[in-house]
Amino acid sequence: MTRFIMPAILILIAIALFFMFTNPIYSDIGTLKETVTSYNEALDNSKALENARDSLTAKENAINPDNLVKIQKLLPDNVDNIRLILEIEQIAGPYGMILKDVKYNTTNPVASTPSVVSGGAGQVTSGDYGIFDLEFSTTGSYNNFINFTKDLESNLRIVDISSISFASDTNAAGNANVKTPSSEVYTYDFKIKTYYLKN
Repeated sequence: MTRFIMPAILILIAIALFFMFTNPIYSDIGTLKETVTSYNEALDNSKALENARDSLTAKENAINPDNLVKIQKLLPDNVDNIRLILEIEQIAGPYGMILKDVKYNTTNPVASTPSVVSGGAGQVTSGDYGIFDLEFSTTGSYNNFINFTKDLESNLRIVDISSISFASDTNAAGNANVKTPSSEVYTYDFKIKTYYLKN
């Protein structure tokens, strides 16, 4: 009888030791394996991202620096409204057309509420780029207006003309019945859109 009791006690002790010590250790090992697996996946993803970054960097380095400057001007990574206005003034300058009543707003791509500077309308699209609206007035002859508009549309930076309204410049025209060069001067109100990449 005694020789049956001792093995039974040892078996019970072994079972108790298994549940008290061995089983928790196995559980810990399983948890550690899962952690190691997740770390390995993160490491693989990190390597994939590094490879993608290196590939993109190599492609960028292969582009002619002059073309990179043109791309930056074509679709800048910020609004850069002052530079845009200066560019338009430079285009209008040869035709003697001076920008007046400039209205615009500055929109931060990550902000939910645009900060209005002076009238105008601005917006941020839901895609990867934002839209910047600009309004201005200028005066000049019809021929100069046509040439200025063509130059504006062919400028490297993407510019869409939303609307143009014009009226006779009465201050320059004087008596409308008298046909003089000054009577051909008009005031033009432009509304344009340009685009920029969101950060």
